[in-house]
Amino acid sequence: MKPPWRLLLLWAFSLGFLPASAQEQDLVLRVLLQEAPLGQEVVLKLPEGEVRAWATPQGVAVEGRVYPSLDLPAPYFALGGRAYRGGVRLLAQGGKLLVVNLVSLEDYLLGVLPGEMPEGFPLEALKAQAVVARTFAVNRLNPKAPYDLCAGERCQVYLGFSAEKERYRAAVAATRGQVLSYGGRAISALYHADSGGMTAGSEEVFGQALPYLRPRPDPYAKGPKSLWRMQVEKAQAAKVLQALGFHPAGEDPPQVLERSPSGRVWRVRLLGVELRGLEAGRFLRLLGLPSTLVEFQGFEALGRGLGHGVGLSQWGAKGMAEAGYGHREILGHYFPGTFLSDLLLGELPGPALALR
Repeated sequence: MKPPWRLLLLWAFSLGFLPASAQEQDLVLRVLLQEAPLGQEVVLKLPEGEVRAWATPQGVAVEGRVYPSLDLPAPYFALGGRAYRGGVRLLAQGGKLLVVNLVSLEDYLLGVLPGEMPEGFPLEALKAQAVVARTFAVNRLNPKAPYDLCAGERCQVYLGFSAEKERYRAAVAATRGQVLSYGGRAISALYHADSGGMTAGSEEVFGQALPYLRPRPDPYAKGPKSLWRMQVEKAQAAKVLQALGFHPAGEDPPQVLERSPSGRVWRVRLLGVELRGLEAGRFLRLLGLPSTLVEFQGFEALGRGLGHGVGLSQWGAKGMAEAGYGHREILGHYFPGTFLSDLLLGELPGPALALR
């Protein structure tokens, strides 16, 4: 039986786990936790008690009053049975109630690592993930938007305090404030599960070539999806093509006509339709293939890797750590030409350690 959320949080607070930001100043992130339709009630559990809120055409309704927006400062709170560090901002926007967690950067990472990397991975791999996740978050800061990040896969999976473990706390603490920089700015720190043996250049997936996101050999990436096979259903392929605006007219199975520098599919033909570049990759992902590092035997796909392949390979980081590499060397491999810099209240000072 799980302990009540309030007892769990009070226990954590008494051990000093909450809040880390009370000990030293830190960047505050705005993380979107939930979007509730107009009129749908959201229940927040704070140390002082429950708060019930919903969106109206005029703003945020709480306890009989309507506010343009409302901040509820707190060291912690619970939403939907999950506990979070920090406070809450409630906004009514676009006919929805936005529930936004106001949380320090380092506290945020304690809830991100459990959603992004298995606890059993080596500490150096967890430290590399902590730096990448921190850099990803800093790169997404946007004062003009109602929030900086969401809590799902579209951003980074953020599970809050409920998912924290000691190994994740150790990885975050050991890398506190460390971010990857290029040209004095936090980089676009992308990552994926398994490169399949070769990472992709950013332009192969996202259409923009970045100097630190280049194709890199990745011999240490040996995850459960390093090798896979999957049957492509003809009817499903036709349906996806139609959804993309094409008109399949043939019976021919997929044939790879051209590959990207990392070996991923760049041009493919099937069912009388030819797709090229980013469109080809998008088609294969919509088919549900684990990656675009694939070849075809008729309608059977034989592939390697899991994810888009750009940036840090998590299973590759695990393999490198097991081979004795530290987190700095892991990051240098996946993000060549970047620097490991110290973040100070949102400012990136001069580059500190070059990662080659």
